[in-house]
Amino acid sequence: MKLSTRSRAVVLSTALTSTLALAACGAANESEASSGGGSGSSAASLSGDLVGVGATSQQSAMEAWQAGFEGEYPDVQFSYAPEGSGAGREQFINGSADFAGSDAALDEEELTAASERCAGGEVFELPNYISPIAVAFNVEGVDELNLSPATIAGIFSNTITTWNDPAIAAENPDATLPDTAITAVHRADDSGTTENFTDYLHQAAADVWTSEPDGEWPLPGGESAQGTSGVIEVVTNTPGAITYADASRAGDLGVAAVAVGQEFVAPSAEAAAAVVENSPAVEGRGEYDFAIEVNRLTEESGEYPIVLVSYHIGCIEYDDQSKADNVKAFMSYVISEDGQATASENAGNAQISDTLREQAQGAVDAITAAA
Repeated sequence: MKLSTRSRAVVLSTALTSTLALAACGAANESEASSGGGSGSSAASLSGDLVGVGATSQQSAMEAWQAGFEGEYPDVQFSYAPEGSGAGREQFINGSADFAGSDAALDEEELTAASERCAGGEVFELPNYISPIAVAFNVEGVDELNLSPATIAGIFSNTITTWNDPAIAAENPDATLPDTAITAVHRADDSGTTENFTDYLHQAAADVWTSEPDGEWPLPGGESAQGTSGVIEVVTNTPGAITYADASRAGDLGVAAVAVGQEFVAPSAEAAAAVVENSPAVEGRGEYDFAIEVNRLTEESGEYPIVLVSYHIGCIEYDDQSKADNVKAFMSYVISEDGQATASENAGNAQISDTLREQAQGAVDAITAAA
């Protein structure tokens, strides 16, 4: 069967000025239960610091969440440092961050350490940010590309080295492909985006990609850059370059559609949400841990498998009442319909489903402080 091409998804990014207005309106409508819940706190009584560290993929969404949250809780000194998922998990575990943003769930060793960090031993992992990972490229005269998992793996393992390689040409018979050398750009930092991308290659192109999934780039060669903005900048300024990055940050770069079953599917918020909705939970986790095992091998129409599920990771029980109240209020805003709409408007990510919201609300309601 001939593979059909889906049109490239347009990822919208709205200026933060309009987001501020939407966020303020949404925050004003939040219930008192979302402003500290069981502690009896009100917006006026919340104060102190709230420190988050983690994924760069969440940065645009976090700007929107921060604007809405600070509009409701002006006395809370909120900060989020987009230093990468690995840094976020590390700083949450060592206690220097109140919560982490991470494009990968905690592994077993990290989960044990996080449980020891939290007063009651319970950890929450909430999949609050869902976005496709785009395979973004800069090839003169080429605006659209179809790529199979094996071809993507060949490019990033440096076995496909020019844009007119027969493998790329076979998947794009109508494109005029130059003999330009390919520069494959990967993340230099420990990145959840990298872990998700290499997990996809490991599962969908195992004959070509022989490395295990990892947040640190596993192969020599190519070019590296720090953070999402770093890899996008390199590709933008390098003819023939290609990278993987949160689709909301791809800007004017070309974005590939990837083979799924008998068609090629472009990254979109809807296609990312669809594959997540049909993916199972990670087994053996705690009551408030909602880590997801993304179905990378889907063949369902309209599902895009190179997706990152970015988590907010924190404690169900904190040592400090103020920290518990602030984390509870912030997470309550993030998962609300208003919070999700505000982030999507600013970042172009998929909004979480009602099912995920209901799960997350149970965890948020349980956040408390040690007696």
